[in-house]
Amino acid sequence: MSLKKIYLIRHGQTDLNLQGIVQGSGVDSSLNETGRWQAEKFFQAYQHVKFDKIYTSALQRSVQSVQPFIDLGIPFEQHAGLNEICWGHREGTRITPEEDAYYYEMLERWNQGETHLPIEGGESPEQVAERQKPVMELILSRPEEQTILICMHGRAMRVLLAWLLHYPLHQMDRFTHHNLCLYELNHTGTMFWVEKFDDVSHLG
Repeated sequence: MSLKKIYLIRHGQTDLNLQGIVQGSGVDSSLNETGRWQAEKFFQAYQHVKFDKIYTSALQRSVQSVQPFIDLGIPFEQHAGLNEICWGHREGTRITPEEDAYYYEMLERWNQGETHLPIEGGESPEQVAERQKPVMELILSRPEEQTILICMHGRAMRVLLAWLLHYPLHQMDRFTHHNLCLYELNHTGTMFWVEKFDDVSHLG
């Protein structure tokens, strides 16, 4: 029997998502019209769920994605530990394989197991995992919060899901994501298991 159910979502679309520009933790962009529509569609599909608490990153796109639930009066907390990875000097720039071989080389090196390497001026996946762990320990230490909603970011979600589900961090890319996708997780007290994986059926 699950002791805690976690609805983990990625934030809705921003203009920078649409333009292929790297955001990271240093670019605090807002949802665009499509992102607000996605947030509303998710709310319509899950407003019946009695969430005990909402957790978001410290970035406004994550808060805006769950604002309809916050407006219901559900308690919420922001934690910078849930922020997107810091992409360093790449933040705010458009990345293509032709223009930035280094960026794609770093992604490949992470996939090959070098998850301790930070991107230039930014973070490594292992550093992201280390700042996420105190937040998750806090969430799991609150038994009165049985059903929670967490909104965060694409790369950070991949890191989180990898270590929560005991996958090697270099396999984080197996956890695909889309704007306003849902991973529904159950925690038994000792382990997590996934009930919904990168689900976007609520956007249909």
